[in-house]
Amino acid sequence: MMDDPCKRIVLVVDDDEDIRESVSYALADEGYDVVTAKDGREAITILRSTPRPCVVLLDLMMPVMTGWQVVEWVRADRTLSDLPVVVVSAVAATAPAAATCVLQKPVALDPLLEAIARHCPHAS
Repeated sequence: MMDDPCKRIVLVVDDDEDIRESVSYALADEGYDVVTAKDGREAITILRSTPRPCVVLLDLMMPVMTGWQVVEWVRADRTLSDLPVVVVSAVAATAPAAATCVLQKPVALDPLLEAIARHCPHAS
């Protein structure tokens, strides 16, 4: 029996288009369904209007709405407060305590996949 594809959705939030694309391609190659957002406001719109992802990969330094603000919003929303948020940032040392996991940019693919696998069923 195949896993529910909704349970393999990863939301990638980063203002750098090259990073969004490269991470998306790598995750798609691993069988994950990927949704992307270019800033925090777009991420919140996606979280409000699409199936819940199993994990959010979140940059901190973004225009419009920062990663810190996204984490605060997610933790305050009772329907999403337990959503795993993996911060992937060059300023990882300043990541919010409410982040599930913190990875320093540039991050290698293996640690990124390991962080995702802790929260998403692996696609076959």
